[in-house]
Order: sequence, then C-alpha cells, then structure tokens
Amino acid sequence: MKKRLTAVLLAVLAVFTFVPVASASGPAQLNDIRTGKHDRFERIVLDMTGLPSNFQSREATEVTNCGSGNPVAVPGAEILESVFHYAATYDENFNPTYTGPRNFVPQGLVNVKGIAITCDFEATLGIAVGYNDPNSWHKVFTLTNPDRVVIDVYSS
Repeated sequence: MKKRLTAVLLAVLAVFTFVPVASASGPAQLNDIRTGKHDRFERIVLDMTGLPSNFQSREATEVTNCGSGNPVAVPGAEILESVFHYAATYDENFNPTYTGPRNFVPQGLVNVKGIAITCDFEATLGIAVGYNDPNSWHKVFTLTNPDRVVIDVYSS
C-alpha cells in the first residue's frame, strides 16, 4: 500500500511539475522575415521559435490591422493574407523577438511587391504579401529544424 501511495504521489508531482513548464513557453515567436527569388517562385520565410498551432490563408483585396481596424497599405495588385494562431512577435514576457520592419518592400523580388504584419494581438499573427501577377498561386507550409513558416508565391 505504501509503495502504491508513493507512486501515485510521484505521478501527481510529475504532472504539476511539468505542466507549468510546458505552458510557460508561450506562443511561437517570430524572429526574422527573409525573402528569396527562385526560378518559378518567390519565397518568404518567417523564422520562428516554435510553430503556430494552425493557420489560414486567403486572397484579399485589402487588409486591415486586427487591433485598430485601420487599413494597412500593401503594394501589389493582389494580396495573400495569412493568419497564424498562437504566434507573436514577442516572448512570454512581452519582450520583442522580431524587431525588423512591419511593412516593407522586399529587395530583389519581381512579383512580390510588399510584406506587412497586419496582426500581432493576443497570440494571433497576421502577415500580408502583396504581389503583381494575378495568375500567381501560392503555398503556405511549415518546416522544422529550424522552425519556420514558408510562403511561396509562384508566377505564371
């Protein structure tokens, strides 16, 4: 009986020891935004610590800041807006992890004309990518080792 009670107490202690550590890690953190040009597509890479829990993407005619509702200007004829859940530009203590520009024209790309952070509120991170070719298609996916979100914009 004593061994069983000790085992149960150790199991309960283990749960209370490890659960706070896991929840203290906070949302995935954006560290950098990189871009690159390839033969048939242009790539936007969001370097992260951790990965978003999930995400959605859509084509939009305009985008707004999720907190204020104010329009966010993004150069380009078309806009791809992606929203990443449980992701932010800051750590669990609200220290910034991404200090780069929040709205910029990437250098060296032809189709992609602008990238903007449209949301960074309550662990929801929004990224808008403006591009010119209306026949473009896109792919959004995650990679690990290191953690990153990739947005590819293909040209026709």
